[in-house]
Amino acid sequence: MDTTTAATAAKETAAAGATASVATAVLTATAAATATPSGMTATATALWGRTEQQDFRSRVRGTLLGSAIGDALGAPVAGLSLHGIRETHGPEGLAGLAPAYGRRGAVTASTQLTLFTVDGLIRAHVRRDTGAWHPPTDVHRAYRRWAATQHDWGPDERREDNGWLAQEEWLYARRGPAPACMTGFADDVLGTLDQPKNPTARDAAATTRSAPFGLLVGWDPALVLQLAVECAAQSHGRPTAYLSAGAFAVIVHGLTRGEPLHASVQRALSLLSTRPAHQPVTDALQRAVTAVTGAAPGPNVVESLSPGDGRDAEDTLAVAVYCALVAEDVPHGLRLAVNHGGDSTATGALCGALLGALHGETALPPAWLADLEGRAAILELADDFALEMTQGPALHSPAISAPGWLSRYPRG
Repeated sequence: MDTTTAATAAKETAAAGATASVATAVLTATAAATATPSGMTATATALWGRTEQQDFRSRVRGTLLGSAIGDALGAPVAGLSLHGIRETHGPEGLAGLAPAYGRRGAVTASTQLTLFTVDGLIRAHVRRDTGAWHPPTDVHRAYRRWAATQHDWGPDERREDNGWLAQEEWLYARRGPAPACMTGFADDVLGTLDQPKNPTARDAAATTRSAPFGLLVGWDPALVLQLAVECAAQSHGRPTAYLSAGAFAVIVHGLTRGEPLHASVQRALSLLSTRPAHQPVTDALQRAVTAVTGAAPGPNVVESLSPGDGRDAEDTLAVAVYCALVAEDVPHGLRLAVNHGGDSTATGALCGALLGALHGETALPPAWLADLEGRAAILELADDFALEMTQGPALHSPAISAPGWLSRYPRG
């Protein structure tokens, strides 16, 4: 990175310090009971009707599976220009899943980290019974468990805190992790907004793992933004990177609650407006919204949303939002999201999460689901998350506990 860029990043980080972490105080005050989609807190699960639970589970599944499908769709064309994609896959570009990492439907580090985000959020809710309630710490511990998958040969059964996800052997594969993630989670030091890790990291790796924060439907959107931002700063300390992660989580949050995509984007813009150094992310999202009423959707419009090299987090987010806004259906939106010269895995994963949260799992293309690596584990984790959010008090509390659940998600 040149001196000017580094200086700019340092200035942005310093400005963002004015919003020093409030999650420790604010999240501690968050309701200690399960929350319903309306935002009401409840000590019993009766307020979650059967229809509401089914809709929520469908959107959770849709978000996680959609993100993984978009990730897998973009993986074979990662690093290719639009010309290169067309040379390899024909004049219309990539039309479906193609081999990457030795198989069709292979996912990258984006999906791996997204799954560990979910694991960390479930652990945070489980650990609340002990009086310890600091989700950024639990999410960071989950990311540290992911980091072990990047250098260990397989699961270490001596680790009592692994739970079930870190025992999944298919996750022990290095699939193009961002350098900032490798260094950010290389030790037990927790990056914060006051002292973030990698303050010049500008890529979208922190954003692509942040969809699960948006699935916390009982939380206020401002808290969702704050939590996503704090957890993004654990590896990506540049404000444009962690604010993109926060904005993305807020958009997913609105969709999971049943809002239209445009309304969710507007809420994200409103919340961003109070944050120092928000302008690049705000501008990128506004470009995406404006482009919807411009030329017909196509690769040229997509690439116009990334004025740089297509790798900056805010530009990647803009591409994903635009493709989701103009999508005729899930396959159309995802093909549009990956057929360009930018970060195709990131834009595919982000767009897939948005469309999955918007439409639910049944809108996802069955043929792509059938080939998706790790589909069974993704479904299992999605259902566990939905169960924890809707039935948590029946699974664990200071007075009762389900041993099987605490074995899957240890409190330690």
